Amino acid sequence: MTTTREAYDVVILGGGLAGLSLAIQLKQERPRTSVLVIEKKAHPLREAAHKVGESSVEIGAHYFTHVLGLEPHFIKDQLPKLGLRYFFADGDKRALETRTEMGGNVFLPSRSWQIDRGRFENHLGVRAVELGADFVHGASVGAIDLGKDKSEHTVAFAVGADKRTARARWVVDAAGRASILKRKLGLLEGNGHDANAVWWRYDRHVKIDDWSTDATWQAQCPSRQRWLSTVHFMGPGYWVWFIPLASGSHSVGIVADGKMHPFSGYSSYAKSLEWLRTHEPQCAAMCEGRDDQLQDFLGLKGFSHSAKQVYSDQRWACVGEAGAFLDPFYSPGSDYIGMGNTFVVDLVKRSLANEPIAARSQFYDQIYFTFFRNHLSLYEGQMPLFGDAKIMTAKILWDFAYYWCVPAAFFFHRRQCDLAAFARGKAELDRSGEINRAMQRLFRDWKAGDTTIAKTFIDVPNIPFMRQLNSALQDPLDDAQFDRRLRDNLALLDRLAGEIAGEARRDLPTIDASGLPPTPATIELLAPILHQLRSRPMAAKA
Repeated sequence: MTTTREAYDVVILGGGLAGLSLAIQLKQERPRTSVLVIEKKAHPLREAAHKVGESSVEIGAHYFTHVLGLEPHFIKDQLPKLGLRYFFADGDKRALETRTEMGGNVFLPSRSWQIDRGRFENHLGVRAVELGADFVHGASVGAIDLGKDKSEHTVAFAVGADKRTARARWVVDAAGRASILKRKLGLLEGNGHDANAVWWRYDRHVKIDDWSTDATWQAQCPSRQRWLSTVHFMGPGYWVWFIPLASGSHSVGIVADGKMHPFSGYSSYAKSLEWLRTHEPQCAAMCEGRDDQLQDFLGLKGFSHSAKQVYSDQRWACVGEAGAFLDPFYSPGSDYIGMGNTFVVDLVKRSLANEPIAARSQFYDQIYFTFFRNHLSLYEGQMPLFGDAKIMTAKILWDFAYYWCVPAAFFFHRRQCDLAAFARGKAELDRSGEINRAMQRLFRDWKAGDTTIAKTFIDVPNIPFMRQLNSALQDPLDDAQFDRRLRDNLALLDRLAGEIAGEARRDLPTIDASGLPPTPATIELLAPILHQLRSRPMAAKA
């Protein structure tokens, strides 16, 4: 814990993943910025801390490792992530080797990591202090008085009986679901995505590579590193995760549609095991008899939420879960921390240099919520599809491709705060949003068709266009090259949409594919896996 002064450039409410990483980014990009972080929990946190958000994907991983320069910590003290891995509901749920599997055997060029949150946030706290931020933990935030125009804000806080006040030019809410500023300013907003979650941790790893001795299944991943993936067991209206942590613990969670699987059915550890016995019996069998290994249990009802605003020219902002949160399915939490913090750092730097930020803060709000709403469409009304191997294979390929082509491209190529790049690419961005929404509608409608396939293994890194999209995020691009890449990405998305729509028409000729490109004369992108998606079990052929 550090001492505090009376006045700061920035006071950050919350010293978790979002708040501490924001403090580091501010101090790295503008070292003279005075920063105070106020955190409720006392440090050091225990490893395998009781927090959700252990799995990162490309934007968040790149933010931590390259933007913040913390790659040495990840290499030494965290686990590499072998991508996202899915087992669908088309086989015997007591034997995962009978289920269609989607994943990979090699690490993609743009890496991701599994994050032991306690270990990582301890490191972030030390690093923030090393860079000169003041960090008060074991503290509670009291009254906040937001100044108008150029007048300072004041934040009251207490460390035990010691009551203090700090003045600040900026206040940033990173306090998670407490949403201090969002509640104070009346900015809470729902988003219609009705889903709930529970999760717990065991004090040792649960390696799925040991769940089957089937030789064919083992040969699909000869390195026996499946356990390093974020593993999803999928069924209608739900998915179950298994995530390993570097401290030796293993995180297990259930995420389910609130209408299809009421929260009361798995709201305790005992109920969760009973729920698994019904819906994922092999998972249940692997969790049985581990009561002495159980470290914690937590649940959240209605975890998805939004906000009316997250950035203001009145020198306040909300980052991380204090702003908006989607769904953990594609592990986007760290992505939105990275994107949100980057917007805030740019606004703070400009504001402290006495530049006007009114128009820019409004535009950043628009960009943030445009990405958020496009991502929300990936989840809204989609959970009934989750067990379908064919539709979900197509959907996951589309969702990955859209993610790498649009938001990840802007973040990796340092164009996220480039208003001119957004202006030049407006037509492409508008089109990508329209086509993504049409594709999500197509996936929902496709369920009415015959989507039965024979059990198969979809090796994502082995699909040429997928590996190329991921690898291309590493390319250094000037403005002209970036603009050309954005156009090329949209052309690829158009072609992919046409190929997927064509496959949906094969299964359901009456499907509504309005707003989507026609099926290309030559199938190229999906050719490596189309024979797998079109195969039928022998019983179905008869």
